[in-house]
Amino acid sequence: MIEKLGVMLCGHGSRNRKAVTEFAKLSEHLKKRLPHYPVEFGYLEFATPIIREGLDKLRESGANRILAVPGMLFAAGHAKNDIPSVLNAYAAQNNLRIDYGKELGIDPKMMRAAGDRIQQAIDAAPTHVEKHDTLLLVVGRGASDPDANSNVAKVMRILWEGFGFGWGEVAYSGVTFPLVEPALEHVTKLGFKRIIVFPYFLFTGVLVQRIYMAADAVAANHPNVEFLKAPYLNDHPAVVETFVERIEQIISGDIAMNCQMCKYRTAVLGFEAEVGAVQESHHHHVEGMSAKECLQCDASGNCTGLCQDGPFKLTSKPNAHVHLENHDHGHTHAVYPHADHPLGPISMKSK
Repeated sequence: MIEKLGVMLCGHGSRNRKAVTEFAKLSEHLKKRLPHYPVEFGYLEFATPIIREGLDKLRESGANRILAVPGMLFAAGHAKNDIPSVLNAYAAQNNLRIDYGKELGIDPKMMRAAGDRIQQAIDAAPTHVEKHDTLLLVVGRGASDPDANSNVAKVMRILWEGFGFGWGEVAYSGVTFPLVEPALEHVTKLGFKRIIVFPYFLFTGVLVQRIYMAADAVAANHPNVEFLKAPYLNDHPAVVETFVERIEQIISGDIAMNCQMCKYRTAVLGFEAEVGAVQESHHHHVEGMSAKECLQCDASGNCTGLCQDGPFKLTSKPNAHVHLENHDHGHTHAVYPHADHPLGPISMKSK
């Protein structure tokens, strides 16, 4: 049989229409960069097409070997468990070879993209502030996987040192600590004239909007400090190039994730109970839910930040995904050991 390759871009999914559009646009970039392969995309939850539908299209195009890559910055539970579970099940059911690539990770090209986004914010600022008077706050998604969370700290250090800022800190949008608002309140006490808030996210969505809203809220309490909100990564050319490289690495065999600090393989401090956890997806209950069902987006598909008052009530429960709060997930995630940390999700309960 002649081998025909196909490329599958696997995303998480979002209720935000603009985020879904941005992810779909990324797949168009990959189609242009990889004209010799059919390219499809799909999501775990909250959007269509789902991953299985994208795989169906690749099979219908004649592909008999799929090169699948996670459309994610770091390898936490979604990249390590949920997506592989869906891919493995599909491969077994359809007698199809699916080779899975690694996440974007910490890569020089990704750092260049991040640096460009931060520089955009600096260039657009109304005033000039010396770099040594500037603090950089890099905000990651936040996960119950300490390996993924530590990568955000490494990104921050590379950017801090690369720019020569006066100081650098990290925060997270959920699950772990510190969350954005308490982190910003802490760093305002350090005496810097400018704070740059940079969401290290691929695409927009509820969480990015929350990050910007938290920055606005803290800025209002500290008028003597200039706050800059840097844009997220989106489809920066260097991001696209990193995805292309990840696909090429599947063919070359250079696809190893960081297993040395993987909590599912190694007894990582504080997460020892998760060694050997079953590989399974936790997203079947929201698979294929359309982003258009979120009634709190504006006409351009941007999140208004009002979802907590609408039919899609956002949860601030520790260790929770941003799912329907009144839905019985049936998830089997291990309990996050620091769910009650005073700077983590518990800090949102009174709001």
